[in-house]
Amino acid sequence: EGRVAESGGGLVQAGGSLRLSCAAPGFSFDDYAIGWFRQAPGKEREGVSCISRRDGSTYYGNSVKGRFTVSRDDAKNTVYLQMNSLKPEDTAVYYCGAIKWEGQCMPVVTMVIAEVWGQGTLVTVSS
Repeated sequence: EGRVAESGGGLVQAGGSLRLSCAAPGFSFDDYAIGWFRQAPGKEREGVSCISRRDGSTYYGNSVKGRFTVSRDDAKNTVYLQMNSLKPEDTAVYYCGAIKWEGQCMPVVTMVIAEVWGQGTLVTVSS
């Protein structure tokens, strides 16, 4: 079974930007959607964004819409999450997950589902 691995987390001031990467070797983007999720201390994991298989259509949760952008590099088998205008409430461990999903990937985010999860990368936004 393939694995996914996140990188790019760190400490940033409010208003700043970070780009997270999700390396997904062994997963074909013809078959798998990739979701981004996060979990803040003491809170449940929530869906952030996703990119659908094949056509690469995207979906964003309301809390990040307009600030985060998900993209994909098929040649590198890597998905990115560009995070701009970061807020302290964005502080969390961010995870990516791969799942075989037909059609638009919105349910992956709203139901917080994945078949294979990464180990997470910590994003801390200071005020």
